[in-house]
Formats: sequence, structure tokens, C-alpha cells
Amino acid sequence: MFGEFNADDDRGQVGIGTLIIFIAMVLVAAVAAGVLINTAGLLEASASDTGADSQAQVSNQIDVVTAVGEANATSGDVETLNFTVKKSAGSDQIDLQSATIEYLGSDASTTLAYGATASASNYTTTSLVGNGDDVLDNTTERVKITVDLTSASGIGDALAPGEEATVRLVDQSGATTIYGVNVPDTISGETFVAV
Repeated sequence: MFGEFNADDDRGQVGIGTLIIFIAMVLVAAVAAGVLINTAGLLEASASDTGADSQAQVSNQIDVVTAVGEANATSGDVETLNFTVKKSAGSDQIDLQSATIEYLGSDASTTLAYGATASASNYTTTSLVGNGDDVLDNTTERVKITVDLTSASGIGDALAPGEEATVRLVDQSGATTIYGVNVPDTISGETFVAV
């Protein structure tokens, strides 16, 4: 009735248990590999975006070709700044309507955004050479940026002869161009002066 117990009879149960453990280990390894691959993909995408943003901040530069101040003939103070700008070589498209201008003078500091007319918080643009819009597509295009110092909020004061100011042009990618404005010591009845 009862057979003799043989050690070879347990081999089937041990094999099935080992197979179950092996399958469980393979499943855990597959899940872990999936999580690692997903994380690596997210990190790669994030690093690529960060690299592209950093490259844009370094290479996207606005070059100031000329800067002219419009002086009041009576007082001799510069009331309006006109910057003729172009994009630097190697830059992507620069949309001047998405840019900001930070003005820092001896008595005032403000940030201006694009507007159709110069006002307390806006600067204006006029296309001089190119396709007629405010997007700098190539280095041959020129756009005039106008800042009215007397109406700008936070400025509200013209630059007297000998005064200085700093203008920071920040484009849509965050790239910054710093331009120092220096009004000549004597204007002597001039309407336009290089600053």
C-alpha cells in the first residue's frame, strides 16, 4: 500500500518552486528595467531641453547697430532713445514683440514691454530694413526700438547732458544684451545725438 520513500520523488516539487521563483525574478527585473528606461528617457528629454535653452541664451543676441537720442532743443535733455538693432550671427529668430527692455538710470529703473505706442510701460518698434515685421530672421534686417523716457513709468525724466544709463535688451529666450547709454556733456542745440 505504501511505497518506499525515495529522494527522487521530491525533485518535481523543487523544480516547480525554482521555476516560480525564477519567473518572479524575471518579472521584477523586467519591471525595474522598464522604470529605469522610462526615467532615462525623461532625463534625456529634460537635459536636451536644458541644453537647447542654454544654447539659445548664449547664441541669441541682439546687436545694437546704432543708438541715437532725441534731444529737446530748449532744455538740451535727451527725451527719447532710438536703438537700431539686428540679430547677431548664429542666432535663431528673435521676436522683438516678445522681448523686454530693462532701463536703469541714475534716478530710475523700470522694465518695458512691447506696445503699439510708446507709453508708461511700453517701447515701440519700426522696421527699417527687411520683411516689415518685428521678427529678426536674418542679420541683414534692421529694426528701430524707441523708448520714450519722459512717459515711461519709473523713468519719467529725460537724460541731462553728461548723464548715463544702462539698457538691457532681453529676448524671448532670455538672452540679454547690455548697452550703456552716455549722453554727451554738451549737446549745444542738437536735435539728435549719438548715445
